[in-house]
Amino acid sequence: MSHVEVVNFGCRLNIAEGEAIREAASGVTSDAPELIIINSCAVTAEAERQARQSIRRLKRARPDARIIVTGCAAETSASRFSQMAEVDAVVPNADKRNPMSFGLPFDGTNAIRPAVSGADHARAFVEVQNGCDHDCTFCVTTLARGASRSVPAGAVVDAVAQAVARGQQEVILTGVDLTSYGADLPGAPSLGHLVERILRLVPGLARLRLSSMDSIEIDDRLFALITGDTRVMPHVHLSLQSGDDMILKRMKRRHLRADAIRLVERLKAARPDIAIGADIIAGFPTEDDAMFANSLDLLDACDVVFGHIFPYSPRPGTAAARMPQLGRDVARARAEQLRAHVAARKAHWLSSLIGSEQQVLVELDGKSGHAENHARVEIISGRDFRYEPDALKGRIMTVTITASTGDTLLGEVR
Repeated sequence: MSHVEVVNFGCRLNIAEGEAIREAASGVTSDAPELIIINSCAVTAEAERQARQSIRRLKRARPDARIIVTGCAAETSASRFSQMAEVDAVVPNADKRNPMSFGLPFDGTNAIRPAVSGADHARAFVEVQNGCDHDCTFCVTTLARGASRSVPAGAVVDAVAQAVARGQQEVILTGVDLTSYGADLPGAPSLGHLVERILRLVPGLARLRLSSMDSIEIDDRLFALITGDTRVMPHVHLSLQSGDDMILKRMKRRHLRADAIRLVERLKAARPDIAIGADIIAGFPTEDDAMFANSLDLLDACDVVFGHIFPYSPRPGTAAARMPQLGRDVARARAEQLRAHVAARKAHWLSSLIGSEQQVLVELDGKSGHAENHARVEIISGRDFRYEPDALKGRIMTVTITASTGDTLLGEVR
């Protein structure tokens, strides 16, 4: 049993990187004190607060453990973490791919490879890109992760093939700026080229899903794959951030409200069952009531049923932190309004699926999973059907939807 524990915060990419660190450490045994690696997130002040809270709690519970902090907050708030009495060391984000950064022995066999998470789940998250070349005024990603870098397609295909070989039927491609994939590689292959290559070279992959994408960077090749290839899941999560053009300009986003609406209309026209998710920031500096109303309305205009809502918090070193601030209370109140609106939309959408049949990839608990449209489904026993969870683990099953809780579907295996 490894004496190394990795505690992840933040995005799917961070989780995938944490799994890569854990894998590299899995065979390490020694007489050294237990090591806890905090893989932090810096996207909001709340994310950093949660990491600090976790550090204090872990140290109280395991006073002899060594605690090392890495991740995005280790870049943006290195001094704050290094000054914590509970923290033994801070490892820069760029160095967390090297086992020796954590004091782990390195002989080449425990190299941290392209980050893949979910070895203990039915789905695998595969890192294909990291960093970002854009300069959104609210974001610390360029400070924390540096310039955009793409994983060569061959390494991605190998990682996907390995996931399939261990029985995982769905892979989710992840990145900080996923749709910028390939610009730094020879020949500048696009994300669409990568998706085509994966589908061609890993025929055993049943389901491919894409994580958050910049709407303005979805080109014709990628659009055709999302809408026309049944192995690409009908679920698109867009980095929209706001529904107001002036706020989008102050954020230095590269799209306008009409661009987002037009994309969703095209997606829905080509593949009506596509489910739309979106990232939205509430309470951005200078956002007045009318501007906020435009974001609220965008949820309807873009048919959003999965919302990732952030209350704005100023991040040191960003341009937005120097703009006139609305304050934490306003941002939180507006975030709650957005969340409530998305929740109502999601509940209505889930209700519309009652009576339908969904192809559900069952998680390893054998009791729940995700439909192709990303709706979470709990499997229940019907009057004439009882199931054994072990028989369903990791399988794609046809499930008849019988009810909805408002957040989750309930269904019986056919």
